[in-house]
Amino acid sequence: MKLGIESYCRITNNSVIVNDNSIEIPREQSWLTDIYHAAKISYPKFFKMDNLAKCGFLGSELVLQSIDIDKTTPKENIAVVCCNRSSSLDDDTAYQKTIQNNDDYFPSPAVFVYTLANIVTGEISIRNKTMGESAFYVMEQFNPQKFCSFAESAFLDSTIDACICGWVEFFDGNCDVLFTYITRNPKNNKELNIENLHTLYNL
Repeated sequence: MKLGIESYCRITNNSVIVNDNSIEIPREQSWLTDIYHAAKISYPKFFKMDNLAKCGFLGSELVLQSIDIDKTTPKENIAVVCCNRSSSLDDDTAYQKTIQNNDDYFPSPAVFVYTLANIVTGEISIRNKTMGESAFYVMEQFNPQKFCSFAESAFLDSTIDACICGWVEFFDGNCDVLFTYITRNPKNNKELNIENLHTLYNL
């Protein structure tokens, strides 16, 4: 099965790169909020998300801006597959702090709601009305070979034409994101393979 990377986005604590173009992000508020404003996105629900979901949302938005995907029509032919190292540990740690002291006990449902990593794929699916395969995997570190396998598994369903596939890691203030839009018939020559994924991750 030959698949291609039609669009990609790399986000770290210091840079945003979309399809070989470095995006200038004015520093005004928090890093993720600054990216949101620089990308001229309008989606108020963003501000209620936790940092992991914000990372996934921004990565997918920046990837799809160049695709000009229809966000209003339900699409059964697009899958969403994500992976990371820490799962939802950033939120789990914050929630633990609210319940560990009997004298200072203040559990917050606002934090608890995001203690599942697959909330990220759900947010992306809702935003873009995708109804295909949806999955979230956890592995020790970014692994191009496994990333390829995860993406390819979505295409085992013959009804899937494209997959929004991303590495979306956020823990203790560190942002590490690589999102791709993978298709059966890409409009460029960037093949989905280990070498290309390694190159994109190390930008």
